[in-house]
Amino acid sequence: MNTRIRRTAVTLAAAAVLPFALSACSDDSNDSAQDNSSSAAASAPASEDGMSGSDASMNDEPFGPACAGVPDEGAGSFDGMAKDPVATAASNNPALSTLVAAVTKAGLVDTLNNAQDITVFAPTNDAFAKIPKADLDAVLNDKEQLTKILTYHVVGQKLAPADLTNGTFETLEKSKLTTSGSGESYTVNDSAKVVCGNVKTANANVYIIDTVLMPTS
Repeated sequence: MNTRIRRTAVTLAAAAVLPFALSACSDDSNDSAQDNSSSAAASAPASEDGMSGSDASMNDEPFGPACAGVPDEGAGSFDGMAKDPVATAASNNPALSTLVAAVTKAGLVDTLNNAQDITVFAPTNDAFAKIPKADLDAVLNDKEQLTKILTYHVVGQKLAPADLTNGTFETLEKSKLTTSGSGESYTVNDSAKVVCGNVKTANANVYIIDTVLMPTS
């Protein structure tokens, strides 16, 4: 009889302990899952606008159809251009050879290379080709007018794509240009389209455009 009582007591004790043991295991599992979730969240920090670090990085990349023509490596690649000041970087991009020749003729290479935190709207060779040859030759041989036109393409601050949405900026030529657009589609002065934007150089942000800008004054 005593043996039967002892067995019953042991069985009841085990039954009483089991729910607490299961509860403890469940709590440990939940805590572990929460810790893992917190760790995963911490490994993907959000930017100020709520995007994850990878999304924010993607939005900081060059964009536009003409970007496909930029070499993948070398001095003319995006990585290569980022290491050089803007006039030097442009000289390594074959699509900007007319612009580089004009900058050299105007004596602005050192001015642009030594400037800090600027934005350059850089017309492509095709943009210059839109100008009648006689008019272009006349401008290229008039240093004062050439300097005026080229400095109109330069803004004295670094502009991010978001700044171009609806902006008005004073140029180094001292008159203003306007920008508009969103996402990966922007225009300057309602005429020139950005065909490869947000290109970084050592001292400037570059927006390659399909039309030469003309100052109003």
